[in-house]
Amino acid sequence: MVLLGGTALAVALTAGCTRNVSTAAPATGTGAVAVTSTDDACRLATTSVPAGKVTFDVTNKGTKVTEFYLYAADGKRILGEAENIAPGLTRSLVVTAAEGSYLTACKPGMTGDGIRAAFTVTASHEAVAAPAGDQELAGQAKAAYATYIRAEADQLLEGTKEYAELYKAGKDDEAREEYAEARTHWERMEPVAESFGDLDPRMDAREADLEPGQEWTGWHAMEKDLWQPAGGGHTALTPAQRAKLADQLVTDTEELHRRTRDMAFTLDQIGNGAKSLLDEVATGKVTGEEETWSHTDLWDFQANIDGAKEAYETLHPLLQQRNPQLDQEIDERFDALQALLDTHRKGDGFVGYDTLSKDQVKRLSDAVNALSEPLSRMTGAVL
Repeated sequence: MVLLGGTALAVALTAGCTRNVSTAAPATGTGAVAVTSTDDACRLATTSVPAGKVTFDVTNKGTKVTEFYLYAADGKRILGEAENIAPGLTRSLVVTAAEGSYLTACKPGMTGDGIRAAFTVTASHEAVAAPAGDQELAGQAKAAYATYIRAEADQLLEGTKEYAELYKAGKDDEAREEYAEARTHWERMEPVAESFGDLDPRMDAREADLEPGQEWTGWHAMEKDLWQPAGGGHTALTPAQRAKLADQLVTDTEELHRRTRDMAFTLDQIGNGAKSLLDEVATGKVTGEEETWSHTDLWDFQANIDGAKEAYETLHPLLQQRNPQLDQEIDERFDALQALLDTHRKGDGFVGYDTLSKDQVKRLSDAVNALSEPLSRMTGAVL
């Protein structure tokens, strides 16, 4: 999502990921690139396109759910992603790409570094300036979203420090109360946080997602210690171990906060960020896999919807001009999803996710899917 600095990374194909293949078709100037993902290959119709609007149409012809990513040349900064592409399905990623070098990646099974290859965006001599009114609305949207992200990062840092101190002091009941509230600000800006490949695994990795040999740190390691699994099998962490986890989380949050100070966004990053947040809900929150021990998934669910709604609201004036029917459809489906989510409120928060019936979970999932489809068309409409 974010066009920010990161350490340069020498890119190589990971073991077990065999090839990223191009058919070497010339760029047509339309910016459309067909991508075929299989279990062991990532084929692009072309690996070079002119600068401007680029649409990657990603078809999964493998047997595993896959993802597609566009990275900056350093291989860490995520500039766009299409997630949760089931076998047989096609999903599109729309980005605005400047002249330069990039990397593409398919991730069959949604794990590891993926099947990577170089991708080049050449100079374009056919750029057409947007009308002055659209340019003004676009500028307002970019500024508003950057301000929103900075504000969320401010609140995330403040809440994380409070939570970490409670956790270190052994005030478990108070730490449990603070956990979901502090994470709200992470979840609202999750695509931005996830775009930093060095920070996200340290801060938000779930136990089930750990790579062999990866040290487990961050929110969910602390979550498991606070809500220890029933039936034993988990040894409570020592005060020294707690302090190490808490201090690392604060340090990483401070670094994330620092990186948000001078962030800049393009329209496609805002639009794709909204869709990415819906994908987070569909693949993590609705399944109950995000907060395995605390069951605070509905807090995360709400925060993801908040972040997606904010991204939509910043683009709303421009979308209303470009495609008023789509704008109205998205607005109505946000309202419908929020109304359904509100039925599970309890006090200032929500009921535990483990108390929901299968029918209630399905209704939430259906409402997410109903919003996800029109939201996926928003980026293309505003570019």
